[in-house]
Amino acid sequence: MIVHFYIRYHTYFGQSLLLSGNHPLLGEDDLSRALPMTYLNEQFWHASIEVKSVDEPLRYKYILRTEDGLLTEEWGNDRVVDHESRPVGEIRLIDTWNFAGEYENVFYTLPFQQTLLLETKGASRKIKWPEEYTHEFRVKAPLLAKGEVLCLVGSTPGAGAWSTEDPMLGKRENNWWVFRLDLSGDTFPLAYKYGVYDIDKGVFVRFEGGDNRILFEASGHDKIKIMHDGFARLPNNTWRGAGVTIPVFSLRSEQSFGVGEFTDIALLVDWARTMGMKLIQLLPVNDTSATGTWVDSYPYAAISAFALHPIYLNVGKVAGKEHAGLLKNYKKKQKELNAQPELDYEAVLACKRTIARKVYERVGTSFEEHPDYQRYFEKNRHWLVPYAAFCTLRDVYGTTDFNRWKEHAHYNEAAIDRFVEPGQPQYVEVAFYYFLQYHLHLQLTEAVHYAHQQGIILKGDIPIGIYRYSCDAWLAPRLYTMTMQAGAPPDAFATRGQNWGFPTYNWQRMHADGYEWWKSRFEQMSHYFDAFRIDHILGFFRIWSIPMNAVEGILGRFVPALPVTADEFRDLSFQPSRYTKPYITEDVLWDMFGSNKDHFHEFLRPDGADGLYELRPEFSTQRLVERHFADVIASESTVFLRQGLYDLISNVILFEEEGSGGTKFHFRFGMDQTSSFRHLDEATRQVVYDLYLDYYFRRQDDFWAREALERLPALKRATNMLVCGEDLGLVPHCVPEVMRQLGILSLEVQRMPKVLGAEFFHPGQAPYLSVVTPSTHDMSTIRGWWEEDRARTQRFYNAMLGLPGEAPFFCEPDINRMIVDQHLNSPAMWSIFQLQDLLGSDGALRKENPQSERINIPANPKHYWRYRVHLTLEQLLSETAFNEALRASIHRAGRV
Repeated sequence: MIVHFYIRYHTYFGQSLLLSGNHPLLGEDDLSRALPMTYLNEQFWHASIEVKSVDEPLRYKYILRTEDGLLTEEWGNDRVVDHESRPVGEIRLIDTWNFAGEYENVFYTLPFQQTLLLETKGASRKIKWPEEYTHEFRVKAPLLAKGEVLCLVGSTPGAGAWSTEDPMLGKRENNWWVFRLDLSGDTFPLAYKYGVYDIDKGVFVRFEGGDNRILFEASGHDKIKIMHDGFARLPNNTWRGAGVTIPVFSLRSEQSFGVGEFTDIALLVDWARTMGMKLIQLLPVNDTSATGTWVDSYPYAAISAFALHPIYLNVGKVAGKEHAGLLKNYKKKQKELNAQPELDYEAVLACKRTIARKVYERVGTSFEEHPDYQRYFEKNRHWLVPYAAFCTLRDVYGTTDFNRWKEHAHYNEAAIDRFVEPGQPQYVEVAFYYFLQYHLHLQLTEAVHYAHQQGIILKGDIPIGIYRYSCDAWLAPRLYTMTMQAGAPPDAFATRGQNWGFPTYNWQRMHADGYEWWKSRFEQMSHYFDAFRIDHILGFFRIWSIPMNAVEGILGRFVPALPVTADEFRDLSFQPSRYTKPYITEDVLWDMFGSNKDHFHEFLRPDGADGLYELRPEFSTQRLVERHFADVIASESTVFLRQGLYDLISNVILFEEEGSGGTKFHFRFGMDQTSSFRHLDEATRQVVYDLYLDYYFRRQDDFWAREALERLPALKRATNMLVCGEDLGLVPHCVPEVMRQLGILSLEVQRMPKVLGAEFFHPGQAPYLSVVTPSTHDMSTIRGWWEEDRARTQRFYNAMLGLPGEAPFFCEPDINRMIVDQHLNSPAMWSIFQLQDLLGSDGALRKENPQSERINIPANPKHYWRYRVHLTLEQLLSETAFNEALRASIHRAGRV
């Protein structure tokens, strides 16, 4: 059998198309062995293969190779040829490129196919195909209503002669609506269109939009022509949903233990379903227990990217009726902890671990005999075994800093396999962590299953980094650049930048093994979540990378980045040390510290002529300064001195690229605000500033786009979850286009507009493939923000809300409700709200102090993540007036 492949694709000079698939002639899915196609004309490329025998259906896809060699696969994995039931001599495939950014592709992701669109998937009926047929038509239509099917009507008798009375109805096969027609007696060209037919009412509903589709030639004897027509031209941006976001630790129920638990999610599902919501978004739920102190409350510093956090375990459910007596002595403590206005992380975790260990001591390792556990263990052993060993060693040595362990400081698989063998003295401890993770898995899985039954999906969160002293770093340090720290450049929320302390990714090593770690991570996440938010998606384009000798994020730079060269300063008398060393003079000290400047002289020494100073060697880096003041009793004056020295160290214009021999440099972010820059002469300032603008806002764009297009498609293909990107901050121009190409939903926040010079963003201007929200966990709530800047609030009141006169000092319930309604009425696919922002619309329910509802303060790296909702979920479910008002708002906005 000869199979001909024709793909409609308009290419440009230097571009070419390839064909990949599961057949040897198509490279067996190895893109490096894909079959080159032949250019036919401006519309079509062609390739053909001879298939002698087919052990399995022929699966294939098309790949674009750009002028610079970048390979871009079309989206999807559902092009299949399976005609062994009716052998023919030739098959001609006429295909349409599936662009990943098409709206409709979103509806073939996991959440829509398995939960959100389930009620519309049953509309079909048995279709009797003609025994002999010449043409097969395939097309997708994801948003048909209940009872609707796709039909085909065309200009020739075999295609119905444009009659809509009894059109040819399609049969659903996987993602496709399929039509098989015998057109052997018809004349060509054939004009046709797809339409919608209501099988319950027996009526034709409508034709698809656009011009007629045209089939120009017939299919001869012993031949079949298959038309892959892409998507039916029906409204594809009509589905809109609403959701709520809240960290699990912030939930409060009558039965929880001072912290939200996985078992509490069911109550949140009940409330969300009552509101007409379709999504619950959570912060990361991975184990962060590095120190056992409140510092571990930071949910983005997990000791494992795979393990769940024991703090979310419902210990009563683990104990069950058989061991319920173990909890009797803790009932009073549970009540006390649950009544706390905020999370007491240390007390809750310690208490839960004590109870869990008591239950474990009763049951021992007998749980390992259960078939369900054995299946769980085999499926997860690749991360579970190292994690349990890591936790056991953490407990032995009192630290997760594996560099300080006397044994197993460097991971060795064979040695760890011996360490975790049953019968070893420490096996009881190792198995305790198997026990915890298994029960956490059961409880979260049960919550997920319940959510799906109620038509609600769960959205998780993928942190951009890993904790430096995590099991992941111990297990495979080669995958990370351990000598650098990840963070973010300065912004309005953190004026000296952010230093998260995470190592950065070694993308070259990750690419070399096909991003196996990421694929495993996504697979693990898909056990519990239908969608996920990529934290700081900009990190896949470039990451803010900070040297280990720096404390503040301001001393970082983007990696990778194209440097400026010494030659670009050719119009200047360029002396690298003037730009790369902290510029310190008496005038600079006065500008920065005023009359307190003399306090800094003990940390300085003269640096040649011209009245210059340099920092003494023992204070030459921020880490050295930090170490010095760690041994000094903290006071207002010592804090002032320490910060002043940090600021002096960051008073530079350029960073020299390591190993460049003084020829390549990178600009310090915000260098135009430094004293070093201001003390240059005017002509030099202009040249330097022009280079600075070019460095940050022009030269990197294509380079960063290529970096992202090397990584994100491979990662996105590893999962069928719905992917959303947190694309906030200093967003390069290339980011929106790359996300559009890949069909990744953007995040649109009203007070963080992406248009240069705009102060606010109106939700009504959001793109369809986006999530709109008035605030995130890194910001103050609507009410908290309203009180922060009176002048800005006034401008928002007049411009965004369209209200005249003076804005109220406090965010009154009706103002809060107007902002919520703005987001509900947005054209964006999703509008998602912090629960606090929804409660802010009710004067009787909301907390008195809105500042206490903030979850995180990014400018404070030592922030305690401990916010809990002041209402129990049971109370929330019983608040009839509030619930009816919110449900009505969601319904009016047309969010299903």
